Amino acid sequence: MAVKSHSKTSDGRTRIDPVTASVIQGALESIAVEMGHKLMRMSYSSIIRESEDFGAALTDPIGRQLCETPQSTPLQSGPIPGYIEGILQIFAERGDDIFPGDVIIHNSAYHGASHGPDVAFCIPVYFDATLVGFSVTTAHHLDIGALSPGSCGIVDAMDAYAEGLQMKALKIYSAGVANEQLWQMLRDNIRASDLVVGDMEAQIAAARIGADRFVELIERYGLATVEAAYEDLMDYSERVMRDAITALPDGRYNARTYIDGYEDSDDPMRRDLPIEVTAIVDGDTITVDFSGTAPQVADRPINMPLKGTTDCAVWLTIRSILLDTAVHGHIPQNSGLTRPIKIVAPPSSLVNPTFPAPTIARFCTGNQAADTLMKALGQAVPKQISAGIGNLHVIAFSGIQDESHWVHMEIHEGSYGGRYGKDGLDAVDTLYANTRNNPIEDIETHLPLRVNRYELRNDACPPGKWRGGIGSIREFEYLEDGGVSVEGEGHVYAPWGFDGGSDGFTSALIFEPNQGNGMPLPSKLPNKAVKAGDKLVLIGPSGGGYGNPFERDSLQVVEDVRDGYLSVDSARSDYGVVVTPALELDAAATEALRQDLHPN
Repeated sequence: MAVKSHSKTSDGRTRIDPVTASVIQGALESIAVEMGHKLMRMSYSSIIRESEDFGAALTDPIGRQLCETPQSTPLQSGPIPGYIEGILQIFAERGDDIFPGDVIIHNSAYHGASHGPDVAFCIPVYFDATLVGFSVTTAHHLDIGALSPGSCGIVDAMDAYAEGLQMKALKIYSAGVANEQLWQMLRDNIRASDLVVGDMEAQIAAARIGADRFVELIERYGLATVEAAYEDLMDYSERVMRDAITALPDGRYNARTYIDGYEDSDDPMRRDLPIEVTAIVDGDTITVDFSGTAPQVADRPINMPLKGTTDCAVWLTIRSILLDTAVHGHIPQNSGLTRPIKIVAPPSSLVNPTFPAPTIARFCTGNQAADTLMKALGQAVPKQISAGIGNLHVIAFSGIQDESHWVHMEIHEGSYGGRYGKDGLDAVDTLYANTRNNPIEDIETHLPLRVNRYELRNDACPPGKWRGGIGSIREFEYLEDGGVSVEGEGHVYAPWGFDGGSDGFTSALIFEPNQGNGMPLPSKLPNKAVKAGDKLVLIGPSGGGYGNPFERDSLQVVEDVRDGYLSVDSARSDYGVVVTPALELDAAATEALRQDLHPN
């Protein structure tokens, strides 16, 4: 029986009591959590099961997000409203209708999806023959039928067609009946199809769970009450965001950074590409303007779609800076948070490309766009940002066993810059990526790979009053012949230091063949054949330092030396701290040295 807990406002809107709204908020969030856990546990591939590169959310009938699973990465749940908007647009253009029992597969980067490997399965939710919303799961798949194995490292794709299958709002189930021809096409065109199709089936099952739970919620409280609750929740989230923006000083805050692009290219339009951001604060709204950003690279896949990537980079960064959970507590994650934020992205630029410009490696640009916005906002709220982040590598390992492909996607984490009052986080995925690493045990159990090393970098600790996070090193050895491809960033440009902190350390890739000498590789590597015994060494970046290093607590510097983060010589030169052979602080010598190196 529906619970009557609402009345009408003077403008005809339904008013709901705050207790009931809070209960419904908790129920919606619990549905998303259950969807996420079920998807993670039912999936076959480590990129979903271990790295948690997936999303799950409920939306209303026009695509406004009501909730999302907290296990998700921002690049998976964040684009879901755009997926639904894109699907509805395509259906309207084709004159198609949506019916109960439909399941829609969608991965068009120019219709809301982040990029082609992030495939969504969308289930319309009906109550009393009325469409009341959508239950959606997204996930990154190991292969999507591109020009080389894996769904990353397709860095030589010349257009969207070279990036793999494009599935634009297709019914993989129609009124409850499976489209077997479409399923067969997927199996015939995707490497490691058992894993990928199994993951897709897990997505559908998790989305069905979400749809069922949404209907149960409506049956319990009534449709009017549930709708009133989520309208109030979106209004509340919007108010909180507007209040946070209002607290900022009005003004224009500008920053520019660069990405490597294709560092080994002879074409200057493919390398050393600027990302420019101007954040314009005006009362309770903020406009993020990317004018000054490089033009799109029309024949290489580092462009980032406006919907699904650029917008998520902006939303995630603003929310993380202005509405830090440690300060503001839990705030409902829904589309109300994005209402006060406007984005200006020049057409045919890196942040708003024109079809068919390829986009599969869009995180290279996207993570840097988020980092550049962080740098710009540091002028307004210096105590709420981190120094520059270290970007990622994503590696596709692959091979063939008994005429069948094996594919593995490894996300080699970056690191955070120092923050006011806190050191940067070591060896973690950053900003809008936010995935977990793959356990060595899982890799070596399922794949012909051995991980010989996994450790923090030696003496690569960026100085600051609060030091930058330290990058990691992973060394992979092939036990069989295979291939590798890489998309990455940060080989040329180091993460920026802030307020007197030092810049961080760049990343690197080194190929060590079983026969011959080792060689450095660029940050973007098309598919390369390798032999059993060959090794790939991944060297992660270290984030920028925050604040004057000579103001760092000298005892903390000694602890860093003891932990192996710093050498005795680096402690002396970078921090003015004298550490004895017994790894103790020489307080008198430190005071004299600091006065000599950095007099007040």
